[in-house]
Amino acid sequence: MEGFDHILKWTLKYGSHPFPGKDGGTCINEAALVAAGFEYRPIRGPADMPKCFSRPICNLAMWLNDFATDRDRQRLLPYVTRLACADLPEIERAREAYINSRTRYRMTFDDGLEILEGALAIGRQAEPFATREVQARMEAVQRAAHPLMLLPARPKFAKVKSWLGLSKATEGVG
Repeated sequence: MEGFDHILKWTLKYGSHPFPGKDGGTCINEAALVAAGFEYRPIRGPADMPKCFSRPICNLAMWLNDFATDRDRQRLLPYVTRLACADLPEIERAREAYINSRTRYRMTFDDGLEILEGALAIGRQAEPFATREVQARMEAVQRAAHPLMLLPARPKFAKVKSWLGLSKATEGVG
């Protein structure tokens, strides 16, 4: 979807997240879940995604998300609306074979994006989402960001935040 990364104030972050932050603060698969109209939940692996999402593509997207720099990770935003493209088992196997034949231990983020683009071209394409509809879904999740994410960065809250798995990115808020 053209312009997707410019119309939303969403930040992709490393790893899975129990709660989205006010800036988005999720991995690519969690953002894709919301964009497709599903209720937000933490995603720890492709198997946690609804059946309409391609497992090999979500696996690659998660790998790219988690091994990217903070800056490069934001380049995944245009793909958020494209992951809900699960197809027949033979197509999913073809996608997996395509990805496996091209990924290697040392590859650049740009190489990974090229592989993601190629895998997305195999088989069924995700249904296009209306820009306004996606924006409304993403903004609703941001507005409903869990209030515990906004705990001030004070020593008495550090232990509670660690129990909840809240990142250091929330420190200093409040």
